[in-house]
Amino acid sequence: MKLKTFILSLFIVGLTACGYKPSAHYVRAIFTDLVYVEVLIDKAEPENAPFLKDEMNRIIYTRFKGRVANKDQANSSIRVTYGGSTFTPLAYVDGYVTRYRANIKVHFDMQTKQGKLNKSIIAIVESDIQASSLTSSTLRTQAIAKGLEKALDEFVAYISAKGMMASEPSI
Repeated sequence: MKLKTFILSLFIVGLTACGYKPSAHYVRAIFTDLVYVEVLIDKAEPENAPFLKDEMNRIIYTRFKGRVANKDQANSSIRVTYGGSTFTPLAYVDGYVTRYRANIKVHFDMQTKQGKLNKSIIAIVESDIQASSLTSSTLRTQAIAKGLEKALDEFVAYISAKGMMASEPSI
């Protein structure tokens, strides 16, 4: 028990002593506290818009430590465009696709403290599939959701890196 306490104490001291700052600290250099989020709907796959909007709102609250606001109240904004998906078969068994790769395209247009920023992300998800039309439709929707999650994680990393560069003093 004492060893666990010692290791935990060492970990906490290490984090605080090394200058670690959470990504939300760096995001403050890019976005204001109030952020307007707009999701443009893809006409071919409109069912993905609510998922994308909910995930963006969650990211603003949990990772950016900000609040989602109306367009007229916010000083920062993020416009997310789902650019569709493509599926490429990777493996076949008896003529049926058993593994595929999904490429999910997402584009971000942002109005920030730094001005306008744009970022396009293509998330890649590989998955197995069963030879059944009922499950393949569900798996397709799940692959798109996983791809959107990956794209949003990459977006958070991009914004954190931008914020870190903006908050570092010039040499």
